[in-house]
Amino acid sequence: MNTMLTDSPVEGAYNFDLTENQRMIGQMAKDFAERYIRPNVMKWDEEQYFPVELFKQLGEQGMMGVLVPEEYGGSGFGYAEYVTVISEIAKVCGSIGLSVAAHNSLCTGHIMNFANEEQKQRWLPKLATAEWIGAWGLTEANTGSDAMRMATTAVLDGDHYIINGSKNWITHGKSGDVAVVMVRTGSKGDSKGISAIVIEKGTPGFSAGKKENKLGMRASETTELIFDNCRVPKENLLGNEGDGFAQAMKILDGGRISIAALSLGIAKGAFEAAVNYSKERHQFGQPISSFQGISFKLADMATQIEAAELLIMQAADFKNRHLPVTKQSAMAKYYASEVAVSVANDAVQIFGGYGYTKDFPVEKFYRDAKLCTIGEGTSEIQKIVISREVLK
Repeated sequence: MNTMLTDSPVEGAYNFDLTENQRMIGQMAKDFAERYIRPNVMKWDEEQYFPVELFKQLGEQGMMGVLVPEEYGGSGFGYAEYVTVISEIAKVCGSIGLSVAAHNSLCTGHIMNFANEEQKQRWLPKLATAEWIGAWGLTEANTGSDAMRMATTAVLDGDHYIINGSKNWITHGKSGDVAVVMVRTGSKGDSKGISAIVIEKGTPGFSAGKKENKLGMRASETTELIFDNCRVPKENLLGNEGDGFAQAMKILDGGRISIAALSLGIAKGAFEAAVNYSKERHQFGQPISSFQGISFKLADMATQIEAAELLIMQAADFKNRHLPVTKQSAMAKYYASEVAVSVANDAVQIFGGYGYTKDFPVEKFYRDAKLCTIGEGTSEIQKIVISREVLK
C-alpha cells in the first residue's frame, strides 16, 4: 500500500495518495452523502428515524457489500476502500456511517468469513445488495464485555435449536431481515460453549424489544433482540458448535477497523466545519483563525486526525494481507475514537455559543463521537487487548 501523504488544498487537511479504486469509491460515497444524506441529517436525528430506503440505495451503489466478492453480488474491494466509504459517509452523518459499518463488517462479514458455500449462496447476495439489512448479536444486558458468560441459550432438539434469552444494543435489531447471533450451547464461562447461528426475520419466537433512546447516533436503530422458544434449523449454525466465540473475536478485529473509520469520518467532519467557521467568523476585526488560541487547536486536531488515519490504514493493510491484526485494529479503534471525541469537543469550543446549538453541525458530531469509545469494545477493553499483545 502506498502511504505517501499529500496536501489537500480543498479540505485543509492531509489525505493518503489514494489508489484509483479508493478515489472512485470515495468520490461515490462523498457525492451520495452530499445528495441524499446531508439534507436529512437533523430531521432523521430529531425523529430517531432509521431510513431503510436509503440503505437500499446504498446497496445499489455497492456500498453495503464493499468487502463481499463479486460472485456473491458484492463489490469485491479491500479494507482500504472500505475505510474510505465509512469515513466519507461519517463526515456527513455518523449514524448512517455506523449502520453501513455494522451491516458490512458484522453480520455480512461473519457470514462471509465463516459460512459454508450453501449458506453464503443463501444469504450473501441479499446482504451485499441490501435487499436484506443485517444485524449481529453478541452483547447482553448483564454481559457486556464479559461475553463468555452470556445467558442466551440454544438447545438442540432434533433438527432445530431452541433459543431463549435476549440481546442488547443491537444495531438494526428491529428493521434487520437477518441476524447472526451468538448463543450458549455449552457451559457458561467456557469459550468453547458459544456458537453462532443465523436467524431470519419472521422466525417464530424471534422479535425486537425496546428501542434505545440515545444521546447520539440517533438515526441508527438500536434495539433488544428477544428469543422465546425460537426454533431455528440446525443448518443455520455457522461453522461447528462451539466455534462462536472465536469467530466473534475475529469479526471484532475487523469491526474495530470499522469503528476507527467511523471515528475518523466524524473527526474530519468536525474539523472541516471548525476550519471553515474559523475563517468566516470575525472578532476584533479579523478572522478568529488568526488568533493563536484557535490556530493551535486546529493544529492539534489536524495532527491527531492524521495520526489516527495512519493507524487505521496500517490495520487495513494488515487485514488485506491476512496478517494478524488484533493489536493494530485495537490501537486504531482506541486512538481514533478518542480523537473523534477530542476533535468534536474542540470544534464545539471553536464555534462558541453557536456550537451548542442545533443550527450548526458540530453539536451532532460531539454527540455521535462518544459512542465510538464504547461500541465494539470500550477504550478500556482496547487497552487490555493492546497490552496483552504487547506483553506476549
